[in-house]
Order: sequence, then C-alpha cells, then structure tokens
Amino acid sequence: MNGGTRASNVMDLYKTIQDLYAEKEKLERVIASLEELHRTSGSLPTVPVGTKRRGRKSMGSKEREEVSLRMKRYWAGRRKASTETEPAAAGPAN
Repeated sequence: MNGGTRASNVMDLYKTIQDLYAEKEKLERVIASLEELHRTSGSLPTVPVGTKRRGRKSMGSKEREEVSLRMKRYWAGRRKASTETEPAAAGPAN
C-alpha cells in the first residue's frame, strides 16, 4: 500500500517541478520584453516630486503646544479623579 502513495508523491513532485519551469519561462519572457521596452524608450518614467507623502503628518510647533496643554489638562483630571476615589475605595479605617 505504501508504494502507491510514494509513486503518487513522486508524480506530484514531478508535476510541481514542471509547473515551476513553465512559470520560470514565462517570467523570463516578460523580463526580456520589459528590458526591450526599457532599451527602446530610454528610461523608465520618473515619479513626480510633488506626490503626497504617506504616513503620519508632522505637527507644527503650535499644534504640538496645543496637544501638550490638552494632555496636561487630561492627566490633571485623571489624577484629581483618582485622588477623589481613593479614600472611598480604601473603605472605613478601623
């Protein structure tokens, strides 16, 4: 029984190798055509300089100051709320 499975695995491996060779030939043809296109047209088109950047927007100094003040108020409120609830959370002192 085990011999049939092994023959099947070998056939699958052979088919996979053949598929990979076919894919390799297709890629080589595409690469060759792109190289030919590159040779005949000169160079590849350049990316425009004024394109929009991806990622985070950088903050100006005024925006950074506003965020700083807002966060200071936020954390001050958190500290105040925390100190107001601590004695009640501790329970009665005996």
